Amino acid sequence: MHDHEVLIFLVLMILLFGLVSKVSERWLVTGPMVFMLVGVLVSPLGLDLFTMHTDTDTVKLIAEITLILILFVDASLIKLDVLRSAPSRIPARLLGIGLPLTMLCGFALGALLFDGMTLWGIALIALILSPTDAALGQAVVKSESVPSRIRQSISVESGLNDGIALPPILVCFAALGAESSGHEGAWLGFMLKQLTFGPLIGVLVGWIGGRLIERASQLGWMESTFQRLAAFSLALLAYALAEAVEGNGFIAAFAAGIGLSLGIRDAGSHELLERIQETGEAAGALLLHGVFLLLGLAAIPIAVGYWGWTELLYAVASLTVIRMLPVAISLIGTKSDVWTILFIGWFGPRGIASVLYLLLAISAIGLAGHEHMFSIIVLTVTLSVLAHGVTAVPLCNRYAAKIQDLTPRS
Repeated sequence: MHDHEVLIFLVLMILLFGLVSKVSERWLVTGPMVFMLVGVLVSPLGLDLFTMHTDTDTVKLIAEITLILILFVDASLIKLDVLRSAPSRIPARLLGIGLPLTMLCGFALGALLFDGMTLWGIALIALILSPTDAALGQAVVKSESVPSRIRQSISVESGLNDGIALPPILVCFAALGAESSGHEGAWLGFMLKQLTFGPLIGVLVGWIGGRLIERASQLGWMESTFQRLAAFSLALLAYALAEAVEGNGFIAAFAAGIGLSLGIRDAGSHELLERIQETGEAAGALLLHGVFLLLGLAAIPIAVGYWGWTELLYAVASLTVIRMLPVAISLIGTKSDVWTILFIGWFGPRGIASVLYLLLAISAIGLAGHEHMFSIIVLTVTLSVLAHGVTAVPLCNRYAAKIQDLTPRS
């Protein structure tokens, strides 16, 4: 099958699911779950209607554009004053303590279970599986029964941890690529350029772009349509400029989002920033569902042959102990009750960021020889899509009832 036939199938899927998207929330069915399972159904594992490989140029392009846009929009949503406020001690601790501990725990268990794998490979698995994805449990961040500070904490954490995890992931790419090519001593200088030029260019592009957009809008020069298109323009511009000088374009896109939110700083421009973000989020949602279709269509058929009890143990541990223990440790001193700790700990789904970083890893270091490593990531994300999608609504209701019982009655 040609790529355009897969594209036709994808847009039809988005249209059909969109027609029942609101109803699906009552069925405990999420968009990522549907697209992933349909992908498996039409893949060689099922009806064998389509065959697509994860290392094709089309998959690489979709992954790169999706990641650029998601990193940019997530970063533009950061509110530094909210992070510094008292209720935000939770996301700050989750990111500053919980995320590094999750990476370390994932690496430690991987080193224990996968003795035939290189330490760089084990580190890459742990790092790729460290970011969370609130999109897999949308009911959690939308539910009015869940306290707003908890919803906000989960949303802020998932919006920032993918960008925080990116630099060490890139270091692993460089190290594994150097091992494969035999240029072990050359990657350090390359990474210094990647991690220096990317953020600098990104912040400058975002800040200058934000100030220009704000000023042009205040003067009445800029139509709302082009305000909405700014997310694409700035994200792609930051990416392209950084890549042109051997900086990392993905870090630049993330930094550009931060720069944009700093650039559009006038209180009267809050609506303008939201307009830019909403368009980026809508486009990101379209691409996101395409990526989950590719997960089922291209990645799972390759990975399933490498799954065994050891891989299943690691995947389950990644979604439970490796996530929940660091969360519990990071929340010490916040006076959070045990139900809140368990709730936040469980709702750390592994989703779009992990899939996109996996596809980038395949592009950077190749699939051959790394199938086992990549299959563990695919298995963990697959379990997360199903488990977190099904449990989002009932556990929100259960958590709301528990905290209501703990609330003192007057």
